[in-house]
Amino acid sequence: MQAVILAAGIAKRLRPLTDTTPKCLLKIGNKNLLQRAMENILANDIKDFIFVTGYREDMIKKYLNENFSNLNIEFITNPDFENNNNSYSLWMTKKYVKEDMLLLDSDILFDKNIIKELINSGKENCLAVNITHKLDAEQIKVITGSDDRILKIGKEVEILKAAGESIGIEKFNRYYLKDLFDILDRKIVAEKNVNEFYEASFQEIIDRNEERNSLFGVDVSNYDCIEIDTVDDYNNANELFFKINK
Repeated sequence: MQAVILAAGIAKRLRPLTDTTPKCLLKIGNKNLLQRAMENILANDIKDFIFVTGYREDMIKKYLNENFSNLNIEFITNPDFENNNNSYSLWMTKKYVKEDMLLLDSDILFDKNIIKELINSGKENCLAVNITHKLDAEQIKVITGSDDRILKIGKEVEILKAAGESIGIEKFNRYYLKDLFDILDRKIVAEKNVNEFYEASFQEIIDRNEERNSLFGVDVSNYDCIEIDTVDDYNNANELFFKINK
């Protein structure tokens, strides 16, 4: 399995913290976000990595080369990171993904057991869901069926109908990825739609209602996790770090 980590964004909402530092290198306690993510992934015996970088990418590459030089890491540069979204960064990995994929954003503080839950779920294609009623308009929300199948996903999902929040960690097999990259090809190359969240493409696959590409939610609400988008998020994450990957 290959881990794909998207780390191209400029993180405007975290300024001034990100004026001189990419978001993934912000310290949470005694370790930065990237170190914590790498250690969590390695703890689940995944050692092949693909990084999509953009904003201050030299700092990210330098950090990884100095601290994780023994790993197989492929770097991809998103040159127009200020004007596109994470669907574009994901699309850029198409020629590099050769196996099943663990996909995650680089701005998440999370417990390593979340990855374990996805791997051991028995589901070929699944994503981590924090089952909670504490939801807001900015979160990627999901509606699930009785069998935990994802029926709807996106920011626009009605809060009152949502089962919880997709936290930004997913696992896909190669068959799902083929269809996903075909959709991204159409959107980005043919339609020039470069400023979209990748969950919109997940929803297109869901709407096809094909059994082999069913996407399931895995409840990870027993584990701590926080996505860091704002200064308030960053401050809250620092309060959590004592419980996660000390």
